[in-house]
Formats: sequence, structure tokens, C-alpha cells
Amino acid sequence: MADIDAWVWWLIAAAALGIPLVITAMPEFGMLSAGAVAGAVTAGLGGGVILQVLVFAVVSCALIVVVRPIAARHRAQQPQLATGVDALKGKQAVVVERVDGSGGRIKLGGEIWSARTLDSDAAYEPGRQVDVVDIEGATAIVM
Repeated sequence: MADIDAWVWWLIAAAALGIPLVITAMPEFGMLSAGAVAGAVTAGLGGGVILQVLVFAVVSCALIVVVRPIAARHRAQQPQLATGVDALKGKQAVVVERVDGSGGRIKLGGEIWSARTLDSDAAYEPGRQVDVVDIEGATAIVM
């Protein structure tokens, strides 16, 4: 075991830390793995064991302190591009069959949808434009 260079051990540690990163999707393991790669570079350049461990600790901690909050903020942001039924909310549709509190039909995005009014007392006649405020299952809620 003594004939294996220290940088190889650091690369083995980096790979070992990369495995839980892939399995658990915890980015901290990736940051520790990057610290191990920095330790391998230090060992490859001839740095002593204490310097290798110090570089590993400093790089790992710096990545966790700097990158983790940025990643958390990015993960918490809402997607900027609405897709699926979320993209239909706020769109205008044309009434095809009378729409009231119990139902009806609209043409939305080139397709015929079942619809009902947001206000159960309201009613919209064919040809009228309405706004889609929500989608519940396969029914558009309009006003």
C-alpha cells in the first residue's frame, strides 16, 4: 500500500464521495469530492500530508459556504416558463357552448375544453371571449 502515491488515494476518495452524490443527489458530496480532487492536485505537486488535508478542508468548506446557498436559491425559484396546464391559466378562450356554473364548452389553445364559470351565477353565450383563471382536472374555470 505504501507504493501507491498520495494523489491516487485522493482520487479514490473523490470517486468514493461522488457515488453518494449520484445516489442521494446531495450536492454537498460533490463539493467534498471537488475538495478531494484539490487534495490530489496538491499531492501531485509535492505538497505534504498536512497541506493536502488543509487544501481539502479549505476547498470543501469554501464550496459549501459559497455554492450551497446559490443552489438553494436557484432550486426555490419558480420556473420562468410555464408549461402544461399552468401555461393555459390567464389565456383567453372562446365560448363554443353556453358556459355557466354547471358546465359548458370553450375553445382554448385550438382544442375544445369543458368549462364552468368561476361565479356560479354567471353565464356566457357562444362567441364570447372569456379568461381562463384555473384548470381543475380537464375543466377550465372561466370568467
